[in-house]
Amino acid sequence: MRGEWGSVENIVENNIVEVVGTVNSALNYSHEVYGEGFYEFTLKVPRLSEINDYIPVTVSERLIKDMNLKVGERVEISGQFRSYNNYSNASGNRLILTVFAKDIKILEPDKKVKNPNYIYLNGYICKVPVYRTTPFGREISDILLAVNRSYNKSDYIPCIAWGRNARYSATLKVGENIKIWGRIQSREYQKKISNTETITRTAYEVSISKMEVVNKEVIDTQGDNQSDAEDNEDE
Repeated sequence: MRGEWGSVENIVENNIVEVVGTVNSALNYSHEVYGEGFYEFTLKVPRLSEINDYIPVTVSERLIKDMNLKVGERVEISGQFRSYNNYSNASGNRLILTVFAKDIKILEPDKKVKNPNYIYLNGYICKVPVYRTTPFGREISDILLAVNRSYNKSDYIPCIAWGRNARYSATLKVGENIKIWGRIQSREYQKKISNTETITRTAYEVSISKMEVVNKEVIDTQGDNQSDAEDNEDE
């Protein structure tokens, strides 16, 4: 990374997302900030396993004013993975996650892309990691990472570590600075809201393929990353 941690340059560089996929929903007006309108849509991003992730995207009207962005269009987006609290939710505040687009361009349908789903984060452990095993015996650790943003803000990003990464991250303490590389994934789950009723919700998280504890060591477990193999196993 260029620059020192905490500099304006590094605040930009500690949260990097590059995704390629097809627009999966019509643009929906979201909100306005200082007279600038923002829109939301869902991007369908393929995995190697031929399963798709459906990732929410927020984009400024100024980035798409000369685009005819429609469902089915193939686009490349670079930006950041951000979190917001939705206080309008009837059940209380809920963390909303979205890719905040800083650049977007339309791609030819047949253009090959080496990695259509890339994310890099440099942040701080803000909750004790939760180590567990799935019903199929796969090791997982849930990590909540606080990533600094400009204007004294932070994004709170849920991450999942697998295999050796899971075992190692279970030893990390709140406040430790880590870097992670991986991909953004979507996962449907059932939430029980009464004794007789459940609803389907979608969770968004970062599936970690490599991690580094700052000033310690790099843990590279590309082969250990089982998230494609399990294809959102019901946990």
